[in-house]
Amino acid sequence: MSGLNASLGYFLAVVIFAASVRTLLKKWPRFGFILEFASSFMLVACWLEVQTIVEVGEWAGGLGPDVTLTILFVVLLTHGVICGVTGNPNVILLKFLQLEATTLPTLLSVAAQFLGAHVALLVAGYYWSLELTDMHMIKNLMARECSTSLLVSLLQGFFTECVCALIFHLIHLNLQRRHALIRVPLMAVLLTFLSHTARGYTSAFINPSLAYGLTFHCSGFTFTEYALVYWLGSLAGMILALLLHMGHIPRIFSKNLLYFQKTRFRVPKGDKGEKKKM
Repeated sequence: MSGLNASLGYFLAVVIFAASVRTLLKKWPRFGFILEFASSFMLVACWLEVQTIVEVGEWAGGLGPDVTLTILFVVLLTHGVICGVTGNPNVILLKFLQLEATTLPTLLSVAAQFLGAHVALLVAGYYWSLELTDMHMIKNLMARECSTSLLVSLLQGFFTECVCALIFHLIHLNLQRRHALIRVPLMAVLLTFLSHTARGYTSAFINPSLAYGLTFHCSGFTFTEYALVYWLGSLAGMILALLLHMGHIPRIFSKNLLYFQKTRFRVPKGDKGEKKKM
């Protein structure tokens, strides 16, 4: 339990930092990219600790998969309540493709998200180096030789991330106008389910900055190979989801390729008969 208590304190510190930044800067839309930094930092920093509990706690601390899944769900739910779906470069690019964001804010937001992921990696490394518990002492020894989350071939990994991103973004697009009380818990459940289901493949991060913080620094694959799976794979799934949802990609072309648009207004049959009598 001492390991979980230390982890709880770490989670609270990260959440308070992210929530404070978002509260202070929420009134200034010009600094929206800093909000993305805080969101990405919170998600990556917390998920790194969840990953530690999964890798070390399950065999060294006697924690079962039900505990780790519950912790992951609570982390995702908390992130959803505080930050929504921010902290994900694919969501920012989705808004750009939907003509809801311009080029410069999009680039700044994506850069801030990757910076937040990198800072989270540094902060987590420092936290592990304190060796507050046996679990963190073991993690600190393993930090230089971390195990990769990509456990299959590049083709299988690309397909896994693409399919998971397709499912995630399709549901996200259909729920984006729903009330937060419905949307946030459903998205947290979905992400937890996808991550657990794809644990033996890619872990289904569906987030380029999250994948960068969690597995790009691990040995086993090159940076380019990781980017092919976790960046291009999830990007392809996002584009397919947008195409299936809208029938076209507004930023690229306006013609609907999949669905026929019906006119909303129809002329009543009675009006046509009166015109003929006239």
